[in-house]
Amino acid sequence: MTPIMNLHNIDVAEFLAVLDTCEGNVYLVTNEGDRLNLKSKLCQLLGLTKLIEGGKIAEASIFCDNKNDESKLFRFNFFGDTADANVG
Repeated sequence: MTPIMNLHNIDVAEFLAVLDTCEGNVYLVTNEGDRLNLKSKLCQLLGLTKLIEGGKIAEASIFCDNKNDESKLFRFNFFGDTADANVG
């Protein structure tokens, strides 16, 4: 599995809304090897907390089981496209 995106400067609320529309599992993998399934609200909380260490954004990658989810998150990352996500 190859990462589809690296997280660095994202709108967290929009990102979570797009995650809610994903059909398959979406994983956040940190450089330390932590692997969290972002379809779980608890893992979302843990993952976002892990990303913000000491007031700065740490590096992490996103992996998807579903190709449609990969496309959706890729479009969000590059174009800010939230598609059918309920934002706001």
